[in-house]
Amino acid sequence: MRRRSSGSTAEDDEDDSDRCSVAGTLDTNGGEEQRRLSSDSGPSVARISSTLDRRKRDWAYAAVPARQPGWNPPPPTANGSLQRKQKAIISLTQESAIVEMPESRTSRRSRIRSPWSCSLLTVVTTALSFTFLLIIVHSFATRQLDPKGCMMSMMRPAFAKFSDFDTEHTRFASKYSLYLYREGGIDEDTMVKGVPILFIPGNAGSYKQVRPLAAEAAQYFHDTVQQDEKALKAGTRSLDFFTVDFNEDITAFHGQTLLDQAEYLNEAVAYILSLYHDPRRSRRDPSLPDPSSVILVGHSMGGIVARTMLTMANYQSNSINTIITMSAPHARPPVSFDADIVRTYKQINDYWRQAYSQKWANNNPLWHVTLISIAGGGLDTVVPSDYASLSSLVPDTHGFTVFTSSVPNVWTGMDHLSILWCDQFRKVIIRSLIDVVDVHRSAQTKPRAERMRIFKKWYLTGMESVAEKTLPQKEPTTLLTLEDNSNSVVSQGGRLTLRGFGRSRKPKAHLIPVPPQGTPSSQKFTLLSDQKLDAAGDGGKLEVLFCSVFPLQVGQSATLFSMNMDLSGDSSGSTRLACKNAASDNINLPASTRESKYAFEQTQPFSYLQYDLEDLAEHQFVAVVDKAVEPTPGWVIAEFSDNSESTIETEVGLRRLLISGMRLKLPATRPMVTEVKIPALHSSLLAYKLSVGKQACGDEMELFTPLLRQSISEPYESKYFVNVKEANINLHGIAPFMPPPLRAQSTTAGVSLQLWSDTTCATSIDLSLKVDVLGSLGKLFMRYRTVFAAFPLLVVALVLCKQFKVYDETGVFMTFGEGMDLCLRSSLPLFLLAISFFALSLARSSASPSRQAPTGLFHWRGNATESAVDFTKNDLLLGSQDPFFWFLVPLLGLVSTGVCVIINYAALALIHVMAAIYGLLTARPAWLSNDDRRRNVPPAFTASTPKRRIITTSILLFLVSTFIPYQFAYMVACIVQIATCTRALRFARETRSGAHYNLYNYSHSILVLMLWILPINIPVLVVWVHNLTVHWLTPFSSHHNVLSIMPFILLVETMTSGKMIPRVTTRLRYITNILLFFLAICAAIYGVTYAYLLHYVANLVAAWLVLVHFSTSEFSLSGLSQMLEGGEDGGGDIKKRP
Repeated sequence: MRRRSSGSTAEDDEDDSDRCSVAGTLDTNGGEEQRRLSSDSGPSVARISSTLDRRKRDWAYAAVPARQPGWNPPPPTANGSLQRKQKAIISLTQESAIVEMPESRTSRRSRIRSPWSCSLLTVVTTALSFTFLLIIVHSFATRQLDPKGCMMSMMRPAFAKFSDFDTEHTRFASKYSLYLYREGGIDEDTMVKGVPILFIPGNAGSYKQVRPLAAEAAQYFHDTVQQDEKALKAGTRSLDFFTVDFNEDITAFHGQTLLDQAEYLNEAVAYILSLYHDPRRSRRDPSLPDPSSVILVGHSMGGIVARTMLTMANYQSNSINTIITMSAPHARPPVSFDADIVRTYKQINDYWRQAYSQKWANNNPLWHVTLISIAGGGLDTVVPSDYASLSSLVPDTHGFTVFTSSVPNVWTGMDHLSILWCDQFRKVIIRSLIDVVDVHRSAQTKPRAERMRIFKKWYLTGMESVAEKTLPQKEPTTLLTLEDNSNSVVSQGGRLTLRGFGRSRKPKAHLIPVPPQGTPSSQKFTLLSDQKLDAAGDGGKLEVLFCSVFPLQVGQSATLFSMNMDLSGDSSGSTRLACKNAASDNINLPASTRESKYAFEQTQPFSYLQYDLEDLAEHQFVAVVDKAVEPTPGWVIAEFSDNSESTIETEVGLRRLLISGMRLKLPATRPMVTEVKIPALHSSLLAYKLSVGKQACGDEMELFTPLLRQSISEPYESKYFVNVKEANINLHGIAPFMPPPLRAQSTTAGVSLQLWSDTTCATSIDLSLKVDVLGSLGKLFMRYRTVFAAFPLLVVALVLCKQFKVYDETGVFMTFGEGMDLCLRSSLPLFLLAISFFALSLARSSASPSRQAPTGLFHWRGNATESAVDFTKNDLLLGSQDPFFWFLVPLLGLVSTGVCVIINYAALALIHVMAAIYGLLTARPAWLSNDDRRRNVPPAFTASTPKRRIITTSILLFLVSTFIPYQFAYMVACIVQIATCTRALRFARETRSGAHYNLYNYSHSILVLMLWILPINIPVLVVWVHNLTVHWLTPFSSHHNVLSIMPFILLVETMTSGKMIPRVTTRLRYITNILLFFLAICAAIYGVTYAYLLHYVANLVAAWLVLVHFSTSEFSLSGLSQMLEGGEDGGGDIKKRP
């Protein structure tokens, strides 16, 4: 390898080592003056002569120098003085030649050296970048926002700590704690007596976050369930809420912490179950079986810990059968900065997928487990709600994902924390848990299939395809007796409309004939009312029955029915119908009137029934019974409608939506419910605006204003818009980086828009849908936040590649800004263009049918589950599954470029401020003469002794291998590099030498690279510091590999001595380019999903740079010592001053 030690020009290469030798042995007073002259433009010959004369006079002092601290003179030799004089004369002669360069060339080089220089192209690029960035942030903060409708909850908490759950039970007893919640004034007894539920807090969460749920459970059981003898006989009991104090552990950033919590919780579950076996701690009925399982409720990362528990070695089989998670990122880790968290996620998800891929239940260890994932929606700005999806993990028979805006009587989105204390939502959670409890079984819960039915009833709207109707499974319980004047029959295909109740001042039944089965066009029955539907025996105003003719024979008793509704009086010519009550299938809808504004308003909801004709095969009539005996307000609309008229399937594509939008006109003679299906609307990256035209109702007041439901089937997300005129349509459908479903789907259903409108108005309605471009940009923020930890490294790597290429060719290490300008003109646009084509090909392959993919580099296209679905196919680049979004690569590349420019100038400002402070602290007194000032100039790079530096480095590496994580050593290296840049800048300013500016530019560029790697290392460092604050001194089981930090430490230590990296002029220089280009590729392709890899690749680059530094001397202990000391070798031209 041929190396040039000069940092200025190629012509000076042969003499640079001599100058370094003279500087190290002779130059005591005049060296500073020489360095000042080397870069001055247009000096006089007299000044050069005086400098030469002064240097000749100084030779006498240099021959026998006085001892000064930190400087040892070389041993005297016979001809040493003469040789040094000859080298000095040659050096000074060459420097005089440099001084006499033309002024234009000198000024040009000075202008290039300025680190603040910025080309017009860079300015325009940065301006465009920040314009897009500001638009994205502004859109995220102000457009397409979901309204907030949560009400505050009240509680009177009390906690009982289990001090005896100590080190005999778990090795984490000194770090974590277990508590039992009790509600003040209701349940203050600390003995267990109900069904155990364990609450798991999330990332940096508190054990006190259990308060809203536990307080509602105690209050609901005390006020309602305790007085229900039927429920108590069925096995319903109170809930014992346990909670864990994790000392606000940070689990989202550290995989080992997640595993530690799961291990502790399995031991806590075993301890909790033992409490119910101890008569001194339990007040349960001895006749009941002892609990063998615990219900888990997890928030955020607590939901992931709950799933991890079932994969741990200390998991007690069947001790967990029900898991409810809130805002938990199941599909993928929220950040990928830690290799352990990515690996742990993969192991957990592979375990669950493998379990549910088993053909027989006996081979599935999770067959008895139900998992419900609840997401907050767009208001959750901590974790993207897309990640809460279970479609790639759990089949529909064992779990589902639902959004809070879909939950009946909740109908509002929630942020990451309000999902815990939202009053409407906590009531639903507790009532669903109470319903699944059965203390007559040792599992303490009902069987899995029944649990799933209960959860679907409480969390789903009832209009989903998986929603189960209870009517077909019921037996007739009501005998309805009618006479001619006590009922009215609607004609076949007609619509029933009631604008009030009790007008006949006696109960009256309105019969709607059920169309016969086998009708050519499929039909469905729909009913909408502003009144509550009464169950059998209720005393309300409205009851809906599905009836069939029941000819009562002579001598047959009517007591076969629990309810007998006789509307015939004493008439002998009456008709008897055997009926089923439909109240159990009632679907609550938010009320939509002229005063309505939000769906979550606390008003009486609408009642809605919907049945397919196949569900009514056993019935001949629908009886709508008006039970009011006095005129009262209210309304009902009921009808049978053809699906061909009520369902509109559009074929509009996404590109057409962007160009011209979509317009529909609903006719005046339409069904009450119209469903518009738009398969093209499936991406979570796009937002839309929907306009609903106003309908005129003439003289009569409209019964209700238009009500809109936006829904998708996977996951179950519905949003309601009351009194709708305009609606923001955004969804959590197909999202970036999401794994494909567990069961491959042939088609994408897209968005369904259901519109309830008052058809009595007999006016048409216009619908208009268009893409909200600005609102869509805001959706990029949540899905691509972590891109800004990866894509900027792409830009930095390309800039460094350009800098090293120019340096090896010319000997000038340009500034980072100049390298950025050159990249913007050539390599960066070409690289982004190539990556865009690669993204396009990946999206097209992702859209093709899933096949078994071969494993490759970093598990690219790998599949650990050995199934037909490749769950990693969306991990690369920007994770987009739609070729339409190919433009995101250059867009985010542009934004990342601007961010790199700003960070570069921020680093420059920091270094210049520190250099100014450093200059003030080392300033010479004003009363000293010029010669005395030159003699008292402190060295910019004072090299420590080799022994001291080797010991310091060894101690740091030893601590990394034993106690501190390598991330801490990396942060120390960044701080040292900042100090090195500060000293290099001050030295370059003093000497005004091109070689010294080379050193500063090189140091600054390495600092910029390290600063962009720093965010990847900070999260684990934060976890380690947090453990120290809670006095948990046990070292991490990972992050102690010294090879992960040694190259950075050696590189930084080498640069502290002021050594400039040698030029590589052989073909080996391509290794630098290849490594930096490899870093750029990894940042682009793997940077988001596997961000931790970027540290390792950058570490490889640092190792190569260290080897280049080492190449200036032989690979021996003496050469290493010489390099660490920063002594005289051909690798640099920074003069060590005594």
